[in-house]
Amino acid sequence: MRVGALIALWDEGITTSEIGRRLGVTKNAVVGKVHRLGLAKRKSPIQVRTDHAGEAGEVGEAKIVGLEMLRAGMCSWPDGDPAEEELRFCGRPAIPDKPYCAAHCAKAYVKNTRDRKKAAA
Repeated sequence: MRVGALIALWDEGITTSEIGRRLGVTKNAVVGKVHRLGLAKRKSPIQVRTDHAGEAGEVGEAKIVGLEMLRAGMCSWPDGDPAEEELRFCGRPAIPDKPYCAAHCAKAYVKNTRDRKKAAA
């Protein structure tokens, strides 16, 4: 019964996280079963963005990822309203020991006025 439900939800394009929630199993259990059943692959939910073009320190193309796709080493700069379910994150490679990519670090970490004056002197 659950296999039939999984196949139907998969064919509807429901995310693996949502399928797992509905069936009472983990996302990874859904992914494994889909693989073992040989179901058709779907397009990645990671979307390439182009609206960050030209930002300072940008390296590579931006990828917008949902919370379920966000991993260590990925930029966690939020994109959207945190109150909305559709909140996404930058997803570009993060600078080591920082939560953001170079472009978002430039926005997040602003040197104070005293440091800028010392650097200029």
